[in-house]
Amino acid sequence: MDAATPRRAGLTREKVLNAALDLADRDGVEKLSMRRLGAELGVEAMTLYHYVPNKAALLDGMVERVVTAVRPELDGPADAWPERLRDFAAAFRAELLRHPGAIVLVATRPARSAEALRIVEDTAAFLGRAGIAPVDALRIVNSVATLVIGQCLAEAATTPGHPDEPTDADLTALPVLAAAVAGGLGTPEDHRARFDLALDALLAGLRR
Repeated sequence: MDAATPRRAGLTREKVLNAALDLADRDGVEKLSMRRLGAELGVEAMTLYHYVPNKAALLDGMVERVVTAVRPELDGPADAWPERLRDFAAAFRAELLRHPGAIVLVATRPARSAEALRIVEDTAAFLGRAGIAPVDALRIVNSVATLVIGQCLAEAATTPGHPDEPTDADLTALPVLAAAVAGGLGTPEDHRARFDLALDALLAGLRR
């Protein structure tokens, strides 16, 4: 029995995906490889293929783990759908920010698994109870998800290509921007306020 056997015996697809998320959060998804993930788990890279058939499946699985970690509450009257979507959006944002290394994956790789698609199906069905047609229901779900993902991409700023040390611009000739920065622009509280503003405006428009 080789040294990797006990560790391998305790591995599951869930543990592999969780380790991949942790690695992406720590070092960036662009540095994620099967070899590095195997080293993180104490196994050879080839061992991982017992749980995910290839790198693409690994990335899709990471998207699945993030998306399915947040399930919308679909109880209550059908006309409460804006409130339910608002709760879901807030929880989805929190989950994405908990895994900043995976935000770019969620933004660029559509959820394909049956479990992830079930969440979309159930949410669209809940909107259908309010008389919203299937195509419009899916547009609404997509609009809310796109808003959340876009906000998180801007907020986390961990996508590939960002410089290691951002350069602060001279705002002396830009008094409005200078005043906004002095008033807390870019703080965690500001990010949340911007998110709430955009989400409230979107849901108000969708309700109408």
